[in-house]
Amino acid sequence: MERITAIILAAGSGKRMNSTVHKQYMVLAGKPMLYYALKAFDESAVTDIVLVTGVDEITYCKREIVDKYNIHKVRTIVEGGRERYHSVYAGLKAAVGSDYVLIHDGARPFVTEDIIARSIETAKACSACVVGMPVKDTIKVVGTDGFAKETPERKKLWQVQTPQSFSYSLIVDAYEKVVALEDDTVTDDAMVLERMTGRQVRVIEGSYRNIKITTPEDLLVAEAYLKDVVKK
Repeated sequence: MERITAIILAAGSGKRMNSTVHKQYMVLAGKPMLYYALKAFDESAVTDIVLVTGVDEITYCKREIVDKYNIHKVRTIVEGGRERYHSVYAGLKAAVGSDYVLIHDGARPFVTEDIIARSIETAKACSACVVGMPVKDTIKVVGTDGFAKETPERKKLWQVQTPQSFSYSLIVDAYEKVVALEDDTVTDDAMVLERMTGRQVRVIEGSYRNIKITTPEDLLVAEAYLKDVVKK
Protein backbone atom coordinates (compact mmCIF):
# COMPACT_ATOMS: atom_id res chain seq x y z
CA MET A 1 0.00 0.00 0.00
CA GLU A 2 1.20 3.50 -0.81
CA ARG A 3 2.30 5.54 2.17
CA ILE A 4 0.95 9.10 2.07
CA THR A 5 2.18 11.31 4.88
CA ALA A 6 0.86 14.69 5.98
CA ILE A 7 3.51 16.93 7.55
CA ILE A 8 1.72 19.45 9.76
CA LEU A 9 3.81 22.49 10.71
CA ALA A 10 3.14 23.96 14.15
CA ALA A 11 6.54 25.32 15.14
CA GLY A 12 5.95 29.01 14.39
CA SER A 13 5.97 31.67 17.07
CA GLY A 14 3.14 33.78 15.62
CA LYS A 15 4.76 37.16 16.32
CA ARG A 16 2.15 39.06 14.29
CA MET A 17 -0.62 37.76 16.55
CA ASN A 18 0.60 39.96 19.43
CA SER A 19 -0.02 37.17 21.93
CA THR A 20 2.06 35.15 24.40
CA VAL A 21 0.20 32.05 23.17
CA HIS A 22 1.46 30.62 19.89
CA LYS A 23 -1.27 31.06 17.29
CA GLN A 24 -1.64 27.34 16.52
CA TYR A 25 -2.69 26.71 20.14
CA MET A 26 -5.18 29.58 20.41
CA VAL A 27 -8.69 28.39 21.12
CA LEU A 28 -11.32 28.37 18.37
CA ALA A 29 -14.80 27.19 19.36
CA GLY A 30 -13.41 25.49 22.45
CA LYS A 31 -10.54 23.65 20.78
CA PRO A 32 -6.91 24.54 19.95
CA MET A 33 -6.59 25.85 16.40
CA LEU A 34 -4.17 23.04 15.52
CA TYR A 35 -6.85 20.46 16.29
CA TYR A 36 -8.87 21.33 13.19
CA ALA A 37 -6.06 20.72 10.69
CA LEU A 38 -5.02 17.51 12.44
CA LYS A 39 -8.61 16.25 12.47
CA ALA A 40 -9.08 16.96 8.77
CA PHE A 41 -6.02 14.94 7.82
CA ASP A 42 -6.84 12.21 10.34
CA GLU A 43 -10.16 11.69 8.57
CA SER A 44 -8.63 11.82 5.08
CA ALA A 45 -6.89 9.29 2.83
CA VAL A 46 -3.43 10.04 4.24
CA THR A 47 -1.89 7.08 6.03
CA ASP A 48 0.40 8.94 8.45
CA ILE A 49 0.76 12.33 10.09
CA VAL A 50 4.06 13.85 11.21
CA LEU A 51 3.55 16.83 13.51
CA VAL A 52 6.38 19.38 13.67
CA THR A 53 6.37 21.68 16.68
CA GLY A 54 8.63 23.53 19.09
CA VAL A 55 10.75 21.39 21.39
CA ASP A 56 8.95 22.76 24.46
CA GLU A 57 5.54 21.92 23.02
CA ILE A 58 5.98 18.27 22.05
CA THR A 59 4.57 16.91 25.32
CA TYR A 60 1.71 19.42 25.30
CA CYS A 61 0.73 18.53 21.72
CA LYS A 62 0.71 14.81 22.45
CA ARG A 63 -1.24 15.04 25.69
CA GLU A 64 -3.58 17.97 25.08
CA ILE A 65 -4.32 17.58 21.37
CA VAL A 66 -3.30 14.24 19.85
CA ASP A 67 -4.31 12.00 22.76
CA LYS A 68 -7.16 14.14 24.08
CA TYR A 69 -8.94 14.33 20.72
CA ASN A 70 -8.00 10.83 19.49
CA ILE A 71 -5.96 11.84 16.45
CA HIS A 72 -5.01 8.31 15.46
CA LYS A 73 -2.75 8.86 12.46
CA VAL A 74 -0.04 10.94 14.18
CA ARG A 75 2.97 8.62 14.06
CA THR A 76 5.50 11.00 15.54
CA ILE A 77 5.96 14.55 16.82
CA VAL A 78 9.31 16.12 15.98
CA GLU A 79 11.12 19.33 16.84
CA GLY A 80 11.07 22.11 14.27
CA GLY A 81 13.91 24.43 13.31
CA ARG A 82 14.89 28.07 13.08
CA GLU A 83 13.17 28.79 9.75
CA ARG A 84 10.16 27.17 8.09
CA TYR A 85 12.33 25.22 5.68
CA HIS A 86 14.27 23.72 8.59
CA SER A 87 10.99 22.55 10.11
CA VAL A 88 9.80 21.05 6.82
CA TYR A 89 13.10 19.23 6.45
CA ALA A 90 12.75 17.80 9.96
CA GLY A 91 9.31 16.55 9.01
CA LEU A 92 10.58 15.05 5.76
CA LYS A 93 13.31 13.15 7.59
CA ALA A 94 10.67 11.75 9.95
CA ALA A 95 8.55 10.72 6.94
CA VAL A 96 11.24 8.56 5.32
CA GLY A 97 9.67 5.68 3.41
CA SER A 98 6.69 7.70 2.25
CA ASP A 99 5.62 7.71 -1.37
CA TYR A 100 3.94 11.12 -1.22
CA VAL A 101 3.87 13.96 1.31
CA LEU A 102 1.40 16.76 1.89
CA ILE A 103 2.94 19.72 3.73
CA HIS A 104 0.40 21.84 5.58
CA ASP A 105 0.44 24.84 7.89
CA GLY A 106 -1.12 24.04 11.26
CA ALA A 107 -2.49 27.59 11.31
CA ARG A 108 -4.81 26.75 8.38
CA PRO A 109 -7.71 25.11 10.23
CA PHE A 110 -10.21 25.07 7.37
CA VAL A 111 -8.56 22.61 4.99
CA THR A 112 -11.20 20.17 3.74
CA GLU A 113 -11.38 16.50 2.83
CA ASP A 114 -12.01 17.50 -0.79
CA ILE A 115 -8.88 19.70 -0.94
CA ILE A 116 -6.79 16.91 0.56
CA ALA A 117 -8.19 14.28 -1.82
CA ARG A 118 -7.60 16.42 -4.91
CA SER A 119 -4.09 17.26 -3.71
CA ILE A 120 -3.22 13.58 -3.39
CA GLU A 121 -4.70 12.81 -6.81
CA THR A 122 -2.75 15.63 -8.48
CA ALA A 123 0.51 14.78 -6.69
CA LYS A 124 0.23 11.24 -8.02
CA ALA A 125 -0.39 12.52 -11.54
CA CYS A 126 2.11 15.41 -11.63
CA SER A 127 4.55 14.74 -8.73
CA ALA A 128 4.18 18.33 -7.47
CA CYS A 129 0.99 20.18 -6.58
CA VAL A 130 -0.06 23.25 -4.58
CA VAL A 131 -3.50 24.61 -3.82
CA GLY A 132 -4.37 28.26 -4.20
CA MET A 133 -6.99 30.73 -5.30
CA PRO A 134 -7.05 33.58 -7.83
CA VAL A 135 -6.34 36.93 -6.17
CA LYS A 136 -9.30 39.26 -5.77
CA ASP A 137 -7.40 42.53 -5.55
CA THR A 138 -5.13 44.37 -7.93
CA ILE A 139 -1.48 43.72 -7.01
CA LYS A 140 1.27 46.33 -7.23
CA VAL A 141 5.02 45.67 -7.31
CA VAL A 142 6.45 48.39 -5.06
CA GLY A 143 10.06 49.57 -5.07
CA THR A 144 12.20 50.38 -2.05
CA ASP A 145 11.37 54.04 -2.65
CA GLY A 146 7.68 53.35 -1.94
CA PHE A 147 6.48 53.92 -5.51
CA ALA A 148 4.55 51.36 -7.57
CA LYS A 149 6.78 49.97 -10.32
CA GLU A 150 4.52 47.45 -11.99
CA THR A 151 0.96 46.16 -12.01
CA PRO A 152 0.92 42.45 -12.93
CA GLU A 153 -2.05 41.10 -14.87
CA ARG A 154 -4.46 39.99 -12.16
CA LYS A 155 -5.89 36.97 -13.98
CA LYS A 156 -2.44 35.34 -13.87
CA LEU A 157 -1.98 35.81 -10.11
CA TRP A 158 -2.94 33.26 -7.48
CA GLN A 159 -2.52 33.35 -3.72
CA VAL A 160 -0.87 30.10 -2.72
CA GLN A 161 -2.13 28.01 0.19
CA THR A 162 -1.35 24.62 1.71
CA PRO A 163 -1.28 21.67 1.52
CA GLN A 164 1.56 21.53 -0.95
CA SER A 165 1.94 17.96 -2.13
CA PHE A 166 4.83 16.08 -3.72
CA SER A 167 6.47 12.84 -4.59
CA TYR A 168 8.57 12.19 -1.48
CA SER A 169 11.83 11.52 -3.30
CA LEU A 170 11.45 14.69 -5.39
CA ILE A 171 10.82 17.10 -2.52
CA VAL A 172 13.30 15.59 -0.05
CA ASP A 173 16.09 15.96 -2.62
CA ALA A 174 15.15 19.63 -3.13
CA TYR A 175 15.10 20.28 0.61
CA GLU A 176 18.48 18.66 1.13
CA LYS A 177 19.88 21.17 -1.34
CA VAL A 178 18.19 24.23 0.15
CA VAL A 179 19.26 23.26 3.68
CA ALA A 180 22.85 22.83 2.51
CA LEU A 181 22.72 26.31 0.94
CA GLU A 182 21.01 27.88 3.99
CA ASP A 183 18.73 29.78 1.61
CA ASP A 184 16.56 31.88 3.91
CA THR A 185 14.76 33.55 0.99
CA VAL A 186 12.54 30.55 0.18
CA THR A 187 9.00 31.06 1.42
CA ASP A 188 7.13 27.89 0.49
CA ASP A 189 7.70 24.31 -0.61
CA ALA A 190 6.90 24.92 -4.26
CA MET A 191 9.55 27.64 -4.34
CA VAL A 192 12.10 25.20 -2.89
CA LEU A 193 11.33 22.70 -5.65
CA GLU A 194 11.34 25.32 -8.40
CA ARG A 195 14.59 26.92 -7.27
CA MET A 196 16.50 23.73 -6.52
CA THR A 197 15.35 21.56 -9.44
CA GLY A 198 13.72 23.79 -12.05
CA ARG A 199 10.59 21.63 -11.93
CA GLN A 200 7.16 23.12 -12.56
CA VAL A 201 4.43 22.80 -9.95
CA ARG A 202 0.77 22.19 -10.77
CA VAL A 203 -1.63 24.66 -9.14
CA ILE A 204 -5.15 23.52 -8.28
CA GLU A 205 -8.03 25.37 -6.66
CA GLY A 206 -8.23 25.39 -2.88
CA SER A 207 -10.78 27.59 -1.10
CA TYR A 208 -11.04 31.21 -0.07
CA ARG A 209 -11.89 29.85 3.39
CA ASN A 210 -8.60 27.96 3.60
CA ILE A 211 -7.00 30.95 5.30
CA LYS A 212 -3.79 31.06 7.30
CA ILE A 213 -4.46 32.65 10.66
CA THR A 214 -1.67 35.16 11.20
CA THR A 215 -3.17 38.30 12.75
CA PRO A 216 -5.94 39.08 15.28
CA GLU A 217 -8.18 40.06 12.37
CA ASP A 218 -7.80 36.55 10.93
CA LEU A 219 -9.05 35.11 14.22
CA LEU A 220 -12.26 37.09 13.88
CA VAL A 221 -12.78 35.73 10.37
CA ALA A 222 -12.08 32.17 11.58
CA GLU A 223 -14.64 32.49 14.37
CA ALA A 224 -17.21 33.71 11.86
CA TYR A 225 -16.52 30.70 9.61
CA LEU A 226 -16.95 28.30 12.52
CA LYS A 227 -20.25 29.92 13.52
CA ASP A 228 -21.41 29.54 9.92
CA VAL A 229 -20.54 25.83 9.99
CA VAL A 230 -22.45 25.35 13.24
CA LYS A 231 -25.53 27.06 11.77
CA LYS A 232 -25.50 24.67 8.82
